[in-house]
Amino acid sequence: GYNEAFIIDESTKDDLILSDPKSAEIIRPILRGRNIKRYAYDYQNEWLICFPCGFTNRFSNNKHNKEQWLKGEYSAIYNHLVKAEERLSKERNPKAKGLYKRDDQGDYWWELRSCKYMDDFNKRKIIYPCIMTTEPRFMFDQNGYYYTIAPGNIISGNHLMYLLAFLNSKICYFVLRKFFMGGGIEGELKTNRLLSLPIPLPDSNLESLIVTNIELLLEEYDKNGLINESLLEKIDFLVAKAYKLSETEIKYIINYEY
Repeated sequence: GYNEAFIIDESTKDDLILSDPKSAEIIRPILRGRNIKRYAYDYQNEWLICFPCGFTNRFSNNKHNKEQWLKGEYSAIYNHLVKAEERLSKERNPKAKGLYKRDDQGDYWWELRSCKYMDDFNKRKIIYPCIMTTEPRFMFDQNGYYYTIAPGNIISGNHLMYLLAFLNSKICYFVLRKFFMGGGIEGELKTNRLLSLPIPLPDSNLESLIVTNIELLLEEYDKNGLINESLLEKIDFLVAKAYKLSETEIKYIINYEY
């Protein structure tokens, strides 16, 4: 909660680190759901001030006054949060709880709420937003981004590249739109419905081809920021092959307009 204080831009991040280099220990890159694209992301140079729940008690060496400890150890961030609250308190509804008394916090007001999936942010994973109105929007992350998305929208484990190919394919998107999305909001995908998506068990030869093409696609994207459409078509074809679709079925799905 309280994004206005904890999510900062590049300039603010640089100022905090310049003022106190220890600030870098606490600041993490963050993506919002709208930044996540098909195999890609639109990073807006936003950063999260991240004191996880339990951080203070773990590192304050039993100091009695925890806020004074924070002010001494991370002075720039402490001052930023206090000033943010002073500014925001003048703008919000008088009945709002504000930074210090908000419900969504950890052991102390500067900490984020208890989060069982916090370690998942540092794993290799697939992430996706809740809304995909015109195309699939699953991306692979191994850079430790943090996200403002629901915990269920993070997939970790094995065969991630194989899964990524299916989830981002026009074939699976067609199935998702027809059978698993909706119920009030166009293009809304709920995790419990995604779990019902039928994905064939990986064949070693097919998986190898898929992974090779996805790695090439992601490598090119990292270099020039562009998605190779030819590689996208190859990956879609490999997914269609796994489902044993006919040429007529493939053509219909690939060219379907939403």
